[in-house]
Amino acid sequence: MTAPDDEPAEVALSAADVVAGYLPGVDIVNGCSVEVGVGELVGIIGPNGAGKSTLVKAIFGLVPVRRGRVELRGRDITNQAADQLVAAGVGYVPQNNNVFPSLTVAENLEMGLYLRTRALAERTAFVGELFPVLGARRTQRAGSLSGGERQMVAMGRALMMDPTVLLLDEPSAGLSPRFQSEVFSRVRSVNDAGVSILMVEQNARRCLQVCDRAYVLDQGRNAYTGPGRSLLDDPKVVELYLGTLAQA
Repeated sequence: MTAPDDEPAEVALSAADVVAGYLPGVDIVNGCSVEVGVGELVGIIGPNGAGKSTLVKAIFGLVPVRRGRVELRGRDITNQAADQLVAAGVGYVPQNNNVFPSLTVAENLEMGLYLRTRALAERTAFVGELFPVLGARRTQRAGSLSGGERQMVAMGRALMMDPTVLLLDEPSAGLSPRFQSEVFSRVRSVNDAGVSILMVEQNARRCLQVCDRAYVLDQGRNAYTGPGRSLLDDPKVVELYLGTLAQA
């Protein structure tokens, strides 16, 4: 997303100097700051244990923020409960256990709209346009779907509440290269539909190829930041991170 030089981009979501962790006295995130502009697709990459997923979970209220501040369009949402954040317009798709396997695709989507049941037809139609395969599989149990299809169900369910910001935690993890490409394509489509996205991703090279901007985290801190394509060509980022993180 690009704004004119004299007109700064409106900020959809920001996390400033966040310190967070699971256990008392043990910080996994050590002063990270990220920002997502309205309409942006922003990636977070880094080595294993860098605090990427912990940061996103802290933003979504699943890990306590000990210091720092999280804002949604300028409003403080630090440590708010997940249901409050969903109602405020923040969607979240975890990496694991992100569908109800015994429910059908249609029932999974309906579960995503428990706060706005009257909008079921409208939101189901919207999600169906973004993920046509879900319409074809609507009566199929989610647990019988492929990994890529389950990931689309999870994203579709998060989109049922019409979020302004969507948090994705490693959407391509465990998928075959073919389904990884499909998931990245769908993430881009969701963003093109007007949803701002913050995406943690293990496939660093593909993440940098599709995102507008990206942050590289290391040991719970910001290491590099910049446009995705610029980081992809940055010699230091390539040497220190892409050699082990990138996948062909």
